[in-house]
Formats: sequence, structure tokens, C-alpha cells
Amino acid sequence: MSVVNIVLGAVLGVVSLIIVAFILLQEGRRAGISGAISGAADTFLSKNKARNWDAKLGRLTKYVVVLFFVIVIAANVVAIYFS
Repeated sequence: MSVVNIVLGAVLGVVSLIIVAFILLQEGRRAGISGAISGAADTFLSKNKARNWDAKLGRLTKYVVVLFFVIVIAANVVAIYFS
């Protein structure tokens, strides 16, 4: 196993943990229903702030997932051609 494989594997592990963290930080799609049922009153500004944060997390998640796939493909190429 080469040093490049070890480095790519470590980076892949870190990126996968970042993906898990971003997904867990996102609010569920049905979170608004439970707030309405329990009587939680959100102001207009707090709703937009939450949506804006979720939108940013969604975009970051997409970028990190693309990075994850690029690293996986690079690790496979390195494993095939440099073994």
C-alpha cells in the first residue's frame, strides 16, 4: 500500500465524517408540522433565517458529496495504475 493510498483513505474518512455532520445538522422536511401542532410560534424573520441556514447547509452538503466522489475515483485510479 503506497503513501498516496493511505493519504487518500484518510482524507476520504474525514470527508465522510463531514458529510455525516452536515446531514445531521440539517432540519427535517416535516419539522414545521410538529412546531405548528405544539403551538410554537415562529416569527417571519426566524423562519427565513432557518431556511437560509438550511439552504446553505444543503449547498455545502452537495459540494462535499461531489468532493467525496472525486476522492473515491482518484483513490481507485491510484490503486489501479500505481499498484
